[in-house]
Amino acid sequence: MDDVTHDSGTSPTPPTVQPTTSAKPRVSARLAAIAESATLAVDAKAKALKAAGRPVIGFGAGEPDFPTPQYIVDAAVLAANDPVNHRYSPAAGLPVLREAIAAKTLRDSGYEVAPSQVLVTNGGKQAVYQAFAAIVDPGDEVLLPAPYWTTYPEAVRLAGGVPVEVFAGADQGYLVTVEQLEAARTDRTKVLLFCSPSNPTGAVYPPEETAAIGRWALEHGIWVITDEIYEHLTYDDAVFTPIVRAVPELADTTIVLNGVAKTYAMTGWRVGWMIGPADVIKAATNLQSHLTSNVANVSQRAAVAAVSGDLAAVEAMRAAFDRRRKTMVEMLSAIDGVVCPTPQGAFYVYPSVEGVLGKTIRGVTPTTSAELAALILEQAEVAVVPGEAFGPSGYIRLSYALSDADLVEGVSRIQALLAEAR
Repeated sequence: MDDVTHDSGTSPTPPTVQPTTSAKPRVSARLAAIAESATLAVDAKAKALKAAGRPVIGFGAGEPDFPTPQYIVDAAVLAANDPVNHRYSPAAGLPVLREAIAAKTLRDSGYEVAPSQVLVTNGGKQAVYQAFAAIVDPGDEVLLPAPYWTTYPEAVRLAGGVPVEVFAGADQGYLVTVEQLEAARTDRTKVLLFCSPSNPTGAVYPPEETAAIGRWALEHGIWVITDEIYEHLTYDDAVFTPIVRAVPELADTTIVLNGVAKTYAMTGWRVGWMIGPADVIKAATNLQSHLTSNVANVSQRAAVAAVSGDLAAVEAMRAAFDRRRKTMVEMLSAIDGVVCPTPQGAFYVYPSVEGVLGKTIRGVTPTTSAELAALILEQAEVAVVPGEAFGPSGYIRLSYALSDADLVEGVSRIQALLAEAR
């Protein structure tokens, strides 16, 4: 019998737990600082409005509207029926695909790489993240020509780096100069991000400018991460120039990013790759082995068919993009206050709308491109991506990777709305 006194029929009152005054954040500071992908957000909103019955036309997503070529789909079907593809495979990618990518690089870019220098990733976006993670340490500065793809600065920050914007506007054709890069360089500069043809502007660096930038990076010991995913989508007299071919000495300090998404209309298959020095590729492979392991084998087998085949299907898509490009530029250029440089690559136009800002449209006076994009979505039921997603305000991005009919209808709605600007 213990000597504790009990109240009849009652239980002891549990002690009150006081909350700590310095509660820890629920989400890490690293992830809390990441902005949502603006392009995916615009696309999601457009699709939600369409699902609700509104006739929204979306110019947001950078996604070809064509089906994946049938010979690629057929390869995937065969692969899905082969049990060998139902198992894990090497984190760096199927050897047959790494070999095919090396062969494709020689064919399309004009220089040799070993299959061991190739890492197959879950889409080009994973290649972007892993490239920065592989070579950037906290405090390293990364020169980021702007306008830039919305994911680049977030990937830099996740690696602990500091993105340094170098802006070139419509008056420069959205092409930064060596002089601008040199003015932005400090003793903390480690990497230059280079993207040609460009997302979001469609700008393509001429061969001589690509070479000049490459020589500048080599002279100052600056790494280059070059995104070449739009390599086959150029128009008029524009020429895609691989920076490693322009300056071969850069090979040991360059990471090439690419994938099948844009060229072969395979955005949903999620196959990209990195090419780089063996030690960097090994480090990135180690990261991927813990992050995602191997890319889905069926998608890899489809990618083998894509990169090993001829470019006939690609050329048919490119011809359609070219036609739509011309139509969109002509229609946007007819709007008072809009300046629309003619893109020479990819499938985007990036007009300046600074001449429209500050004017009143249906009772609203937008002062930023974000406000203008919101107005266009609400009043014209057309989704565009504001310039704030890619750098400074004052611009909008429209993709012409959609049907000719939707393109004309969508831009016609924008024309009608902006004609009311006063």
